[in-house]
Amino acid sequence: MSGGAPDATRPETSYDAHFKVWRGDVDGGGLEDFTVEVNEGEVVLDIIHRLQATQAPDLAVRWNCKAGKCGSCSAEINGRPRLLCMTRMSVFDRAETITVTPLRAFPVVRDLVTDVGFNYEKARQVPAFVPPPDLGPGEYRMQQEDVGRSQEFRKCIECFLCQDTCHVVRDHEENKTAFAGPRFLMRVAELDMHPLDAAEDAGLDRKTTAQDDHGLGYCNITKCCTEVCPEHIKITDNALIPLKERAADRKYDPLVWLGNKIRRRTS
Repeated sequence: MSGGAPDATRPETSYDAHFKVWRGDVDGGGLEDFTVEVNEGEVVLDIIHRLQATQAPDLAVRWNCKAGKCGSCSAEINGRPRLLCMTRMSVFDRAETITVTPLRAFPVVRDLVTDVGFNYEKARQVPAFVPPPDLGPGEYRMQQEDVGRSQEFRKCIECFLCQDTCHVVRDHEENKTAFAGPRFLMRVAELDMHPLDAAEDAGLDRKTTAQDDHGLGYCNITKCCTEVCPEHIKITDNALIPLKERAADRKYDPLVWLGNKIRRRTS
């Protein structure tokens, strides 16, 4: 805990903030109180580093770029999934107690570090892009409109904040086996929108697999995933809802059903 006489070298813009940081491991833990100096322009990750340097050298936190591009420093600040390095201290009132806890949807390793292996398992379950059989490398051509459409989804830094805030897995551990989560349903949607993806020619119906294998039906489009995305990707509006519409057309539209029956008979 900080204290003692005022530091004459301390900037006038600095102040002492009250933090509660979760400490513990897989066997349990709890919130620990800290009073720590904050300087102008700092982010929460700066404060966590100061705690490591001055009061809690064994505090575990995952981080890398400190530029909002690697997605490593995901945690929950006052209960909201955020990137530590992109959350400025200036957004909080100076008298406010700031609580920092690990991502709730994933198992704790230690302190603020969680095991996000679930997400990599789900990533491996999404079939990759299927290149057109009649085109070689360097021969792909797309309209700029199509490039821009999928480029939004490629901004994803895989911070897994959307996965953490999605109540389907956050509040129901039993759903994890059947539900890929918004990040990977977005990946399915991106591939299904891709004008050069030849998955259907290879016998893979991405709309059907989204529903049957990746749990698209579990999503009730609350938009909580969109709200926490640090890249401001419109996950719900631009990926999940269109994918739901195409999946419903494939399954329930009588004209689509009839067309599929005719194609199967003539192939």
